[in-house]
Amino acid sequence: MPDSNHPYMQVAERIRRRILDGALKEGEKLPPVRELARQEGVSVATLGRSLDQLQVEGYITTSRRGTFVANAPEVAPSGYDRITRVLRTGSVLSEGETMIVTNAELIKPSQYVAEIFYLEDGDQVVRRQWHTGRGQQRTGLFVTWYPAHFAAAVPELLSTSTRAAAGLLLKIQQATGRRIQAGRDDVHGRDADAREASFLGLRTGSPILAGAHRL
Repeated sequence: MPDSNHPYMQVAERIRRRILDGALKEGEKLPPVRELARQEGVSVATLGRSLDQLQVEGYITTSRRGTFVANAPEVAPSGYDRITRVLRTGSVLSEGETMIVTNAELIKPSQYVAEIFYLEDGDQVVRRQWHTGRGQQRTGLFVTWYPAHFAAAVPELLSTSTRAAAGLLLKIQQATGRRIQAGRDDVHGRDADAREASFLGLRTGSPILAGAHRL
């Protein structure tokens, strides 16, 4: 895995964020390589590696006419992308994405979730299930878990309304006084089960990228 601290990865991250935030639109042409390298304060060689990385990830395309933001990028934002974006802009959604919340409830969780939250037998947590899309394409299915007492401070956690859903993290921070200090992404490839396939518009058994993001 490339070193995220390397200058070319830092440049790639800045350009990636501008694409995800909509500052760079689908189909938009990027400045010439030398000009973009000057804007980013790096050498042409370093910028070239940044653009190579973004092309591999599916964010840009390159031809004789120049470098362009990919139309309907195939890469959905990662957990890290969404968390950093909501802290910057107030929304977990990237440009052109929509969200539908299908479940928002207090439940007794599975043992795996109970152990993460250090719950006693019978304790409940907030479970929210939601999916994102762009046009007719589904880009992700998510289940998020919160301590039960958060629901008293932020009642929207138990609502399926999408009006405030994209910015719930900021509401939680404001209501609880907590701030994100660190996060962790665990991802792996596997086959979609029936529930996942239904929400993502895929056949059961289709390959997907599954993961967990912990704060």
